[in-house]
Amino acid sequence: MSTLLSQVFQKCHEKKRPVFVAFVTAGYPDPEETVDILLGLEEGGADIIEFGFPFTDPLADGPVIQESNNVALKHNVDIPQCLSFVSQARARGLKAPVLFMGYYNPILSYGEQKIVEECKKVGVNGFIIVDLPPEESDVFREICARNGMGTTGFRSEVNRELPSLISRIREHTNLPLAVGFGVSTREHFELVASYAEGVVIGTKIIHVLKEAEKGKRAECVKAYASQVCGLSDRAITEDNIYNDLKNGTAIKNQLTETFGENDSLHHDISSRFGEFGGQYVPEALAFISAKEDPSFWEEFRSYYDYMGRESQLQFADRLTQDTGGARIWLKREDLNHTGSHKINNAIGQALLAKRIGKKRIIAETGAGQHGVATATVCAKFGLECIVYMGSEDVRRQALNVFRMKLLGATVIPVDTGSQTLKDAINEAMRDWVTNVRNTHYIVGSAIGPHPFPTIVREFQSVIGKEARRQMLQKAGKLPDAIIACVGGGSNSIGLFHSFIDDKDVKIIGVEAGGEGTPGVLHGTRTYLLQDDKGQIKATHSISAGLDYPGVGPEHSWLKDIGRVEYYAVTDKEALIGFRKLSELEGIIPALETSHAIYQAIVLAQKMPKDKDILICVSGRGDKDVSTVAEHLPKYGPQIGWDLRF
Repeated sequence: MSTLLSQVFQKCHEKKRPVFVAFVTAGYPDPEETVDILLGLEEGGADIIEFGFPFTDPLADGPVIQESNNVALKHNVDIPQCLSFVSQARARGLKAPVLFMGYYNPILSYGEQKIVEECKKVGVNGFIIVDLPPEESDVFREICARNGMGTTGFRSEVNRELPSLISRIREHTNLPLAVGFGVSTREHFELVASYAEGVVIGTKIIHVLKEAEKGKRAECVKAYASQVCGLSDRAITEDNIYNDLKNGTAIKNQLTETFGENDSLHHDISSRFGEFGGQYVPEALAFISAKEDPSFWEEFRSYYDYMGRESQLQFADRLTQDTGGARIWLKREDLNHTGSHKINNAIGQALLAKRIGKKRIIAETGAGQHGVATATVCAKFGLECIVYMGSEDVRRQALNVFRMKLLGATVIPVDTGSQTLKDAINEAMRDWVTNVRNTHYIVGSAIGPHPFPTIVREFQSVIGKEARRQMLQKAGKLPDAIIACVGGGSNSIGLFHSFIDDKDVKIIGVEAGGEGTPGVLHGTRTYLLQDDKGQIKATHSISAGLDYPGVGPEHSWLKDIGRVEYYAVTDKEALIGFRKLSELEGIIPALETSHAIYQAIVLAQKMPKDKDILICVSGRGDKDVSTVAEHLPKYGPQIGWDLRF
């Protein structure tokens, strides 16, 4: 915490009143009024201003603040413009400390050293990076320390767990606390102030701005701020805290008091795959102990009959003959209970939830197969089930939505963003961090913060273990190449993991397309589809399960070390794969799998007939037949497919 911020808390403490921290999104509702709004908040009594720079996926914020981010991005508000807002406000007399608040990926893209130096020049006093916890923040904290800077939804009632939460935090730090738990009224303000040194209000301020008439927004937030913090009750002669300090005062890095000089928050399993992975949101799972407990894995295997394990390995003789090259083998995860590989992970994580006594389960789903698998295991174990699904995916995967409801799950459509898998993950993570005490989040793919990618890989690694043994039995050798589709990458990492050390086995992942660059999303560093400002790009794929702007961090690492080759397949090419397996083998595959099938056909045609290729058939295609029919008018004639409906 910077000296300036410490001074604000100290001065307010001396005056026996809480610090009022006001949040506003830069550029909302209109960039032209942003500077006036900052000044209005200060005039209304704000002691500190949290100035939010917009991000496409503010997963830790509620719907009101997410909407404000979307509006600001439509106005093309970016970090340089946010710096300009602060510079203009300072020139017009803004004295209150300003904290840049937002998400790590835009900062990473802009440059950590660069943003800290430029913030110092214009008068930004510190940072709140929502998804950058202490164990991931060493570099950024050190840059802030060198430059004398700190780091660190309105409701009808304040969160009832506030006293307990603050009590737990007090056990680990003596830093002053500023707390915002749905504060919207003067009564809320006073209640929170009785527990903490500062009160944060954000969502209500955004709501006030939304309802205010253009041209009068600064006046409206000033009036609201004045009322909620009781400005009229303060002594008129209060010192101006900002003027009490000299520019350039050295920082006292109080984070060191909390975490120590050489803090390294230890995990019993690695949170990294090279530079990828990490823990950018808190983990709250019992996986570390379960992983080393033989009885846990014995219980997991006891459900093999229910899951349909082991799944079959099948020689695709007609597909092989058609390609005229290498022999093609199919690992039939589509034969599992619920019709995909997703049941492997769902059973495992449901047992984890049972182990830690959580009876409320949430999940995200794109193609619907993970949602169906989660709903299935919740029915089996008597658990409450809530599934988040993008509205577009609800439309194109109506069959799986109905299956989930039949199984007793509540399906919540997500109408924000692209209304696909990415946005469903955002909502699921918001739910999880809000209700972590009684809720277990069954993440469906090998994505997210540590230890989720490792958890999913461990449960899905049964695919590769079985395939390795089955190939030795049926083919008399390991495959020369293995291929699987990659969205987040659960079926693929499950297949790949057992073959990583077999250098003679070529490993290939197949995606829906797009060129990624390293960034941070959904709590992990990985390859993302993003623009040059760190905003996440919209994605498109005929396959709902591959309609995601990133991959699992282990896949990113495998790409960088050159162990796995990754290829992109178009919608048209995926339909060719879909058609070939359907017509030649009598197996209607999922559109996700169809991407891998097409790439396998291309590869097989280039390889000798005595070579072997193994494809993971991740799921069956019942769910996709309506989507295929929808695209036939466009692609059917191009691929010679006339079904004469």
